[in-house]
Amino acid sequence: MNVAAERVQAAAALGAERQARIDLAAAHRLAVRHGFHEGICNHFTMAVPGSRDRFYVIPYGLHWSEVSAASFLTVTYDGEIVAGEGEVERSAFCIHAPLHRLRPDAAVVLHTHMPFASALARLEDPQLQMIGQTEAKMAAFLAYDDAYAGLAEDPSEGERLAAAMAPDKTILLMAGHGVIVTGANVAEAYDRLYYLERACQVQLYALWTGRKLKPLTPAVLEKTLRQFARTKALGNKPAPCEIHFAALKRLLDRSEPDYAL
Repeated sequence: MNVAAERVQAAAALGAERQARIDLAAAHRLAVRHGFHEGICNHFTMAVPGSRDRFYVIPYGLHWSEVSAASFLTVTYDGEIVAGEGEVERSAFCIHAPLHRLRPDAAVVLHTHMPFASALARLEDPQLQMIGQTEAKMAAFLAYDDAYAGLAEDPSEGERLAAAMAPDKTILLMAGHGVIVTGANVAEAYDRLYYLERACQVQLYALWTGRKLKPLTPAVLEKTLRQFARTKALGNKPAPCEIHFAALKRLLDRSEPDYAL
């Protein structure tokens, strides 16, 4: 590779890293708007573009309303902070580092205690029932973990959670805890997180009526899953999740533009 090509490649890498930081910062700010955050707890992380052994995470103690693109620590899967200032929350490392390492498809890992999904996860039967369109949107991605045993204080817990999501699930409802949602990029992961919470909200509202739920028939569920799998914008690009996330970022651009700094 000649010098000019190397410079172009380096510039592209820096651009990808910068965009990753902007998008991940936007996700934190949006989570505050949508009520997905919990104090200074919970964690959103992203594998550093082009890297196989490190990820971005905010320093412990930063409120999500304060997060900007410059906020992130760069942390290796062994726990070494190689860029940024601050400390990594232990549970963030113990959950996220193993997930990124064991699931290369999980470039983005979002862990929250958002209220409606967490409420469903606290039921004896936490299954998201297939009673409507938004629930059906989640059907292909869902996995369940019924083995809550306390705080995540060792990377073995993240390894266990990764196994619970294997080989291809991207949403994990965690008994007595919360949820993990993964994606190939921030737009995909946040779109799933958003619609998961809405599906859980509507389901709990339906349950609170005390009336019998009406499930989708297997045939209709299968048809709906096929439709979701192929639904795109006109021309097939960009994906609906990218259109959704771009719209959400425009809201931030108008009222909280400092997220991108």
